[in-house]
Amino acid sequence: MKPLVLLTVGHSNHQWATFAQLLREHTVTAVADVRSSPYSRINPDYGRELLQQRLRAANIAYVFMGQELGARRTERECYVDRQARYERIAELPLFQNGLNRIRAGLQDHRIALLCAEKDPITCHRMVLVCRQFRGDPIDIQHIREDGSLESQAAAERRMLSAVGVPSADLFVDKEQLLEEAYRRQGVKIAWTESDKPFLSIAADADDGVPS
Repeated sequence: MKPLVLLTVGHSNHQWATFAQLLREHTVTAVADVRSSPYSRINPDYGRELLQQRLRAANIAYVFMGQELGARRTERECYVDRQARYERIAELPLFQNGLNRIRAGLQDHRIALLCAEKDPITCHRMVLVCRQFRGDPIDIQHIREDGSLESQAAAERRMLSAVGVPSADLFVDKEQLLEEAYRRQGVKIAWTESDKPFLSIAADADDGVPS
């Protein structure tokens, strides 16, 4: 059986026409918005209501899943020293329900997970969400800003290099190396609460300032 395909995309600073073309080029039929706060100060085209309206006009379904799959959490058990920990988020029943909704949706739609960052390895859509699908028969592909597709495996290789974890080790299993890379990158990009309330909403993205 041919594996299901799950796409991801970052709106970054794309003009709307460019972003819409990326979705059309890859025949996306549904967008699952995994931003905790589905608004952008930098590019208001990606506010939830306007985005939904424009996608509907393009015959693309939209669903907000920031409560289930977002990286800025309200559950206090997800935080250690004011930083969200991806391993704890992944254990939440609400998060698991979100994963199952995506699994079910893939049966009928070509879904793209939407967040803000252009590079998947610096975004929770890959480092938190897609990580949980690694054991599923799902072909994960990341839509890059130039329209090309990057496989999950290729993105993982870049992540290994970025966090200084070797791709092979005589004494450590490859899967353990990859898990360590996910752990390090998660700590690097995870949302950290500020002591100053106005700073806690200063960034557009769940993983810091979007690129």
